[in-house]
Formats: sequence, C-alpha cells, structure tokens
Amino acid sequence: MSQEKYDIEFFWDPICPFAWVTSRWVEKVAQQTNYSVDWRFISLRILNKDKNYETDFPPGYEQGHTAGLRFLRAAAKVREEHGREHMSALYSAFGTHYWELDQQPGLRKQLGTVEHTEHCLETAGLPKSLASAVDDSEWDGVIEGETELALSRTGRDVGTPIISFQPPNGLSFFGPVISRVPTDEQAVPLWDAVIELASFPGFAEMKRSLREAPQINVLGTLETNPVMEDWEAGSRKAHKPSN
Repeated sequence: MSQEKYDIEFFWDPICPFAWVTSRWVEKVAQQTNYSVDWRFISLRILNKDKNYETDFPPGYEQGHTAGLRFLRAAAKVREEHGREHMSALYSAFGTHYWELDQQPGLRKQLGTVEHTEHCLETAGLPKSLASAVDDSEWDGVIEGETELALSRTGRDVGTPIISFQPPNGLSFFGPVISRVPTDEQAVPLWDAVIELASFPGFAEMKRSLREAPQINVLGTLETNPVMEDWEAGSRKAHKPSN
C-alpha cells in the first residue's frame, strides 16, 4: 500500500454502469479542485458471493460480475508492477472499449477475456502481457481485501461505487448513484452538496427506487426523455426472475 495520502478513494468495479457514470463525474471534480484520487477495487462478484444469481438477479448478471472480477485481477497486477497512478487511465480505457461504444451483438461476452483486456491495456499505455492476469485467481485476495475495506467504512448493505473523502477517517458512502454525468458547470456544486449532506451528524440515507436507466451509449439508453422505472438492489425490478 502506498503511503501517499489521497483526497478521495474511489472503489470501482468496471462492470457497474452507475460506478462508471459516477467516476466520470469524480474525474471532473478532481480536475477542477486538484483533489487527488486513488482508484481502488471493489468486486460485485465477491460482494454477492452468497447470493443466488438465478433467483436474485436478472439473466446475465453472474457473467457480468465475473467479468468485472477478472478485469480487476489485471488491474491489481498493473498496480502492483507499475503503480497505482495508472488506475485512472486503465479504468478510462475500459470505458473506451465498452461503455462508450455503440451497441453490438456479443460485445458483453468479450468482457473479462484476455483479448478485451489487452485492448484496454494498450489504450492505457501498458504492456498487453499483463492481460493474462485475468485467469489468475491469486489476485482475488487483494481484491476481496479492498472490497472488505470499503464495506468496513459504509456497512454491508451497499453496492458500487463507494467513495471515501479524506480517508481513512473522513466521510465514506455508497454512491451517489447518478444516471447521467453532470456538466462541467454542475460537477463541483453537486460534489459540494453531496459532501455537505453526508457530513451532517446522523445522516444515513436518501433514496428513491424510481430512476432512469444509466445514460450510457453501449446500453442504448441515451434518451432525451428517459423513462423512470422501479429498481431494486441495483437492477430493474421488472427484469428480475418472478417467484
């Protein structure tokens, strides 16, 4: 673990669309405030290891969460061998090769593979040979350790992303869950509002389950007037298996 002190620790799973949207906002905040960001790991596959994917999630979630874990293995190897300063570029590269693309058949199945990870590494200016780490479960201990660290700060009934501000003793919270990236002008005022609210003694939660789908190109959900749907535990309630 680096001894450098960061203003923000952002715990990310590459497969989470809400984490991706929030990360693009935090990048804007960092650019405008000079806050330093440490991009750390949290795995939805590890977080949900005791869940029954067949009954608790819509189809495809287990494959997606596993793909996220596999990519984080390569990220852990990058951080170990080349330094944590490459995490932002690597996360952005994943977005370039997935979230920002147009919809296309079979794209999601490529996630977590050696080939897809090689593309991300190359875009981030890193050796493609590091992609072999996606098959190395030895890195899972590192990823689970950071997942547990994040949960120790927020409690366990949360998802991704988790943000710590002025860690390790400052504020930590799940989210904020936002479905669209704020403009440059909106970015810092929204950050200030979130920190102000989270700083209030005794504040625990503000939530609504009606929300629009993440406004992300690859999901085909970029809409002028997005439809509000009921969500439950990070996925659209209507898409879950019926009991």
